[in-house]
Amino acid sequence: MSSLEQHNNKRIAKNTLFLYFRTLLVMVISLYTSRVILFALGVEDYGVYNVVGGAIAMFGVVSGALSAAISRFITFELGKNDFERLKKVFSTSINIQVIISIVLLIVAESFGLWFLYNKLNIPPDRISAAFWVLQLSLLSFCVNLLSVPYNACIIAHERMKAFAYVSVIEAVGKLGVCYLLLISPWDRLIVYAVLLFVISLIIRLIYGVYCHRHFSECSYSLVIEKSLLKQIGAFAGWNFFTNTAYIFNTQGINLLINIFFGVTFNAARGIATQVDNAVMQFVNNFIMAINPQITKNYAANNIEEMNKLICRGARFSYLLTLLFALPVFFETETILKLWLKIVPEDTALFVRLGFIGAMFMSLGNTGYTACMATGNIKKYTLWITAIGCLVFPASYVAYKMGAPVYASYIAFIVVYLILDFVRLWLMKDLLNFPVMMFVKDVFGRIVPTTAAAVFFPIVVFLKMEQGILRLVVSCVVCVASTVISSFFIGMTKQERKSIMKMAWAKFKG
Repeated sequence: MSSLEQHNNKRIAKNTLFLYFRTLLVMVISLYTSRVILFALGVEDYGVYNVVGGAIAMFGVVSGALSAAISRFITFELGKNDFERLKKVFSTSINIQVIISIVLLIVAESFGLWFLYNKLNIPPDRISAAFWVLQLSLLSFCVNLLSVPYNACIIAHERMKAFAYVSVIEAVGKLGVCYLLLISPWDRLIVYAVLLFVISLIIRLIYGVYCHRHFSECSYSLVIEKSLLKQIGAFAGWNFFTNTAYIFNTQGINLLINIFFGVTFNAARGIATQVDNAVMQFVNNFIMAINPQITKNYAANNIEEMNKLICRGARFSYLLTLLFALPVFFETETILKLWLKIVPEDTALFVRLGFIGAMFMSLGNTGYTACMATGNIKKYTLWITAIGCLVFPASYVAYKMGAPVYASYIAFIVVYLILDFVRLWLMKDLLNFPVMMFVKDVFGRIVPTTAAAVFFPIVVFLKMEQGILRLVVSCVVCVASTVISSFFIGMTKQERKSIMKMAWAKFKG
């Protein structure tokens, strides 16, 4: 293993640890706050918030496209050590976000209100509250939009400690929201939306102050460089289509479920999404730590190192998903009963199907980053979007034909499994990526690892009665089985040696 590879691995490991600290605390608080909020609002109002907030989140297709573009350009210039160019990228990014915020406000206040009053399936007595949820969700969205360039700088500089600390502050703030919600004498749904807006504003200010103090490029100036604006715009424009597919496959499905099945199932999907996201945060932390390295290696023309990071990142993303998802998958009902006072119908099924979809999605994260690093994403975007967009129409047709509510999850799983193979073909064309290396190093290891990891948990699930005892035994068996299988099957010989070496060094220290 080269000294560069060792340095990168140590940096990725250090940043991942910071992010895991953040995630553990945030997850505990988030799961508790979700329980309290569901109890405080009730199933109906919780469903209303999820569907209205989901409608606003659909505008995230624009912010997501710009986020990816801004993050790519900032990280790329850092990899090239061009700080003058970096300052121009930052200021141009801020100006773009301001313009987009104004446009989105106009669109949302016209189309969004029409959709609320004419298309959403909301109880008549909650329409007024839903209106204020829409307004406050929109304001929160614009605040988060303006935060994107600052967050991109933190990620590009790999200052994950800052993310960890600020996320803890945000989580504690949301804990305070729960308390205020329980004692509020006013409409709790409206109060909840107001308090979340205040939290988003505070977090935006914290990130802004941190970046101004630590990164010289984060000094705003009224500069819009036409050539740079064209580059970022073209990149974001193509990425817009990819994000469109994902938004329609998530928030769009929320709207379909609301139209065909009502707010109760929106509440179930909202809870399931909370659980899936809590687990996936562990994987996303690893991806957040490794992505800057992929982009920087491409910028520095270290293609061999980049290819290794793509394969290692995809494989470890899947293994981490398996590690955290498996215990929850087998014991979903018991966990939900212990966690929530009210468990909406079909929540357990949604959680399980969501995990399966997430496992297929995890395989494509590093490949996506590598393709974005090239800046030449037209072909990639067209293919990924064309296939990814199939989830929404497939779900609509299925619901029209009388399919059950979980049909959208099945469509999501099938489409994203196909996308994993399509993405490899595109990477070969765009990056001259060695596909067989990925097949051997990733698929060749995760398939037998998964088979070995699930064997003993299945035995426990079938032989023991549902309850606390099985929950404890199942969690221990799932974790032990996954760790052992991942270590001996899922990792390479060199990776096992590196882990043992680091573990021994920590033990001696």
